[in-house]
Amino acid sequence: MKPSNGRRRPAPRLVARFVAISWRDLAVSFGPILLVSALAIWLAIRLIQPAPPNTMTVTAGPVGSSFWNAAQKYKTILARNGVTLVVLPSEGSMQNLQRLADPKSNVDVGFVQSGLATADTKGLIAGNTEDLMSLGSVSYVPLVIFYTGQPEARLSEFRGKRIAIGPEGSGTRQLALTLLKANGIVPGGPTELLPLTGDAAAKALTSGEIDVAFLAGDSAQPPVMAALSRTPGIRQYSFTQAEAYARRFPYLTQIDLPMGSFDLGKNLPPATIHTVAPTADLIARDSLHPALSDLLIEAAREVHGRANLLQHAGEFPAPLVHDFPLSDDAARYYKSGKSFLYRTLPFWLASLADRLIVLLVPIIVVLIPGLRLVPSLYAWRVKSRIYRWYGALIAIERGALAETSEAERSVLIEKLDAIEESVNKLKMPLAYADQFYVLREHIGFVRGRLTSGYGQAADERGQSGQSGQSGAQAGAQADEEPDSPAGGEPPAPERHDA
Repeated sequence: MKPSNGRRRPAPRLVARFVAISWRDLAVSFGPILLVSALAIWLAIRLIQPAPPNTMTVTAGPVGSSFWNAAQKYKTILARNGVTLVVLPSEGSMQNLQRLADPKSNVDVGFVQSGLATADTKGLIAGNTEDLMSLGSVSYVPLVIFYTGQPEARLSEFRGKRIAIGPEGSGTRQLALTLLKANGIVPGGPTELLPLTGDAAAKALTSGEIDVAFLAGDSAQPPVMAALSRTPGIRQYSFTQAEAYARRFPYLTQIDLPMGSFDLGKNLPPATIHTVAPTADLIARDSLHPALSDLLIEAAREVHGRANLLQHAGEFPAPLVHDFPLSDDAARYYKSGKSFLYRTLPFWLASLADRLIVLLVPIIVVLIPGLRLVPSLYAWRVKSRIYRWYGALIAIERGALAETSEAERSVLIEKLDAIEESVNKLKMPLAYADQFYVLREHIGFVRGRLTSGYGQAADERGQSGQSGQSGAQAGAQADEEPDSPAGGEPPAPERHDA
């Protein structure tokens, strides 16, 4: 006898959909990888250097000066790589420094004599020099002093004389003022400081209009010095304290003019001249593109790398640090030279390849390993829709094994029906159809455990009811029938003895 709640259940309707691939799961699996890769590429684009500009501006010096001529050579060299160099004339190093410090001047690079950005001259510079950096020193700027009269051993002995120190804004003037100040000679005192330089200063010294001439850079060219050395009554000053000056002023270098370097036949100068020299530094703004930095240093090596009276071959350009720190790009170039791309490819092609490599790094590091994870994530997504039902199935099976009432089993069957209905509506890729049908088999197995429990309980109840009814009927018959001996025979009649 079966209980009423053990009614026959209609066969479940299978409405599950099988597809070749689940695009939704694939999108969810691929989405995080794509997002992380896009973020990495975006960061790379933000950090990557833009393409180098094809135009650059340099502030040089007076037309015809050594700085101007060097800038014109730079212009020719940079033009080979498709970069146009605009050369601006200036009054000298001081104006070059002022232009570089002024963000509105649109100047990218300039020649500046070392020692100009000191505490004594910063008040003369209108602008911010903290954003400037050095690409290295390109040459010496020797200081040569000619004078008339008795031999002098120290600069302090020029006090009270007429001294030509160069025009306003020139590096020669600033250097002369610094050295004279160290010897107690300042403007406004008994010493007359005149803005003469070059040929004008040489003529004034020869004619007796001045007593001392400070010459440096373009005003101290070998022809001028040789002419003054041959003039009777004019002496060339030798720094007896040259080493002390170089130690006190770190931007100065002690150099020697060998005996006879101007004229070997006449032995001019007649003795070795000790002097000091700042350097001409190539100063740029910190916004200079690294590729242009390399081009400028290459041009400096071609222009300034040859030997002359004051330097050996290959001595310049040099990574000397004076007023401004050496840029990271320049330090890298001096240490290891050009990168592989710029050594093997044309300039603009190397620049493009360099930026493309930066973009490829996040693709190689993030996207490719991430794509290898997509199949695993996709499989996990699909299988999770199957495996999520096993927890509920285990709970129902445990309930079926326990001693439960009919009402409790009915609840378990309803839960199982709900699970089966949900499973039958799943959308599954064909590659995972086997696992889908395994899940349905397991649902059927749990259902069998539940229904077999119902049948066993019903049989036990039926057997218990039948045994009770048989006992009741036997008792009723015993009450109705008279006592009789076994066999049902009537009792023997009583015998009475006489």
